[in-house]
Amino acid sequence: MTARIIDFLATRRPEGPCLVVDLDVVRENYLAFAHAMPDTRIFYAVKANPAPEILRLLASLGSNFDCASVAEIDMALAAGATPDRISFGNTIKKERDIAAAFERGISLYSVDCEVEVEKVARAAPGMRVFCRILCDGAGAEWPLSRKFGCEPEMAVGVLEHAHRLGLHAYGISFHVGSQQGNTEAWDGALASAAGIFGTLAERGIQLSMVNLGGGFPTRYLKPVPGVENYGSSIDQALKRHFGNRIPETIIEPGRGMVGNAGIIKSEVVLISKKSDREDDPRWVYLDIGKFGGLAETMDESIRYPIRTAHDGDAVEPCILAGPTCDSADVLYEKTPYNLPVTLSIGDEVLIEGTGAYTTTYSAVAFNGFEPLAAYVI
Repeated sequence: MTARIIDFLATRRPEGPCLVVDLDVVRENYLAFAHAMPDTRIFYAVKANPAPEILRLLASLGSNFDCASVAEIDMALAAGATPDRISFGNTIKKERDIAAAFERGISLYSVDCEVEVEKVARAAPGMRVFCRILCDGAGAEWPLSRKFGCEPEMAVGVLEHAHRLGLHAYGISFHVGSQQGNTEAWDGALASAAGIFGTLAERGIQLSMVNLGGGFPTRYLKPVPGVENYGSSIDQALKRHFGNRIPETIIEPGRGMVGNAGIIKSEVVLISKKSDREDDPRWVYLDIGKFGGLAETMDESIRYPIRTAHDGDAVEPCILAGPTCDSADVLYEKTPYNLPVTLSIGDEVLIEGTGAYTTTYSAVAFNGFEPLAAYVI
């Protein structure tokens, strides 16, 4: 919560649920990453929050951009990034989208199988590719599935195939899981990457880059290590596994760049109970839920800090839910959320740490509700 956001909400009084992002916080986060990892290039994960104001700020600071689609590539270019500062980081791409990226001058592509390599070879001949490998994501609040990446042993064949087809086999990438609380989580993946580097070097293919991915956390209910702790741990792991031949490295922060820069203003629509039993918890319904931008409450993985004007009063466990006519639109039920007993219908609720993965998860018009409004200050 920043003074600028508090002042904006107090003076503008926007109607309905909305996200407010403070660019000063984004700037501070970028500079913290740059200071903690000075030899690593930053590729902001555009999917976290593609607001033009955020992209323009980061472009002006020298950031590169990790893009998941041609639309995101166009956003980064419009913000002032040059094609050499953009990676097409999605391993699942239509061939015509690869061709469109190639036409825009994009030279860096992510792959995780030979079929994807073949698409890149046809649509973007001679370009650089890096192969994403699987890692377990232990320690992450939002672990990633096996949807992206391949076993490290398979990555050798994938990059060999790229080399044979005339592409530049450039490096390895991985993702240790979103909201990763373990600063040592990169060690095992870097060990695998070093092994792939060595195997391919023996076969005459010299890799040069490791994409360390994202995973850098923002603070929600629990304290998280500072970015300098991650930088130090990763630096030690690089030296441990690569010795004096440290590769080029890049990172793809998203949540860690913008998560703590945003606040969602919401309102209590209804407070009710499902029975007359004394121990039956209250249900608190907000005017925003999973389909309004809080999709990361799925399985209650991300637990956002919630502030009200009644903080300091006695609290009791409540089930928190959204406003839509969908039974899945419940935010916290398995582990109820402690809210003030004095909370009433119409009260304003502020949901902190919501600068990332909220506007982009918001439905267009589910149940007729407008997409989440956003203000960048």
